[in-house]
Amino acid sequence: MSPHGPPLRMMKLYNLESCPFCSVIRRRLAELGLEYEKIDVPPAHHLRTEVVKASGQFLVPVLVDGDVVLDDEDDIIEYLDSKYGGK
Repeated sequence: MSPHGPPLRMMKLYNLESCPFCSVIRRRLAELGLEYEKIDVPPAHHLRTEVVKASGQFLVPVLVDGDVVLDDEDDIIEYLDSKYGGK
């Protein structure tokens, strides 16, 4: 265990490569230098069981940061900027 407390869980981004909203989130994460686990989801909504388990719906992007679950790109950007030092 770290002297600074338990290790932090890595953020997870439920992502679809062809999704422009997901691209915005990936770019912002990179700009902020944040590490995250990228979970690529299938294009077909009915196959996105992991997304539904995480957020209760099937749309992406979804960002999970510990107990915080966000499923709107504007909310995700605002959260990342406020928590991790964005502009």
